[in-house]
Amino acid sequence: MDSKQKQKDIFSKNLKYQLNIHKKTQADIVNDLNITSSTVSDWVNGKKYPRMDKVQILADYLGILKSDLVEDKSNDDSDYINNIYKIDKIKLPFLGSVACGEPIYADENRESYIMVGTDIHADFCLQCKGDSMINARIHDGDIVFVRKQDIVNNGEIAVVIIDDEATLKRFYYYKEQNMVILRPENNKYQDIVLTGEELEKVKVIGKAVAFQSDVI
Repeated sequence: MDSKQKQKDIFSKNLKYQLNIHKKTQADIVNDLNITSSTVSDWVNGKKYPRMDKVQILADYLGILKSDLVEDKSNDDSDYINNIYKIDKIKLPFLGSVACGEPIYADENRESYIMVGTDIHADFCLQCKGDSMINARIHDGDIVFVRKQDIVNNGEIAVVIIDDEATLKRFYYYKEQNMVILRPENNKYQDIVLTGEELEKVKVIGKAVAFQSDVI
C-alpha cells in the first residue's frame, strides 16, 4: 500500500470512530458544515484525503484535535482493538421479574447482573412477564431497565408496587380526583384504578428507561 492510500485509510478509520462516539452522521457534516455529500462519502470511505483546513474544520466541529483524525491510532489500546471500537459498559443488578399483566409478587432478591452500555442510565433491571405492554413493544421475557425514582410524569412507563406486588404500566396520577390509573398497552387488559385510601398501597419504585430483548 502506498503512503498516500495509507493516509486516506487512517483518516477514514479515525473519522468513522469520531463520528460514532460523538453520535454524528455523514448527513450532519453535510448539513452543518456545508460540505457536499460526495466529498464526505469519499473521506469516510478512504477515497480522498481532505485539505488541512478541512481537517481543522472537522476537528473543531467534533471538539477534538487534528491529530485525532490524521494520526494512526491502531496501536492505542484505549480506543481500538483489532478495528473494533471499545464500548464502555457497566454492571446492573438483575432483580427478578415484573408483571406485564396481573401484578406479581415483588421479588427484589438480587439474582445476577447484566452488562449494559453506559448510555443506559438505569439503576437495576427486571425481566418482564406477560403481554399487557405489547403495544409499547415490550414483550414477555424482555428486560426492562429502571431508574430509581418515586415520581414519574403522567403517561410514563413505571414499575409500581401495589401491596408488595410489582407491575409495569403507564402511570397517571390525578390529584384533584385523588386517583391513580395504571394503564396497560394491550386492549385485552383493563386499567388498574386506585382511589382514596387505596393510594396508600401504591409506590412507584422507578421509571422504565430502556428495554431489550433476548438478553438472557
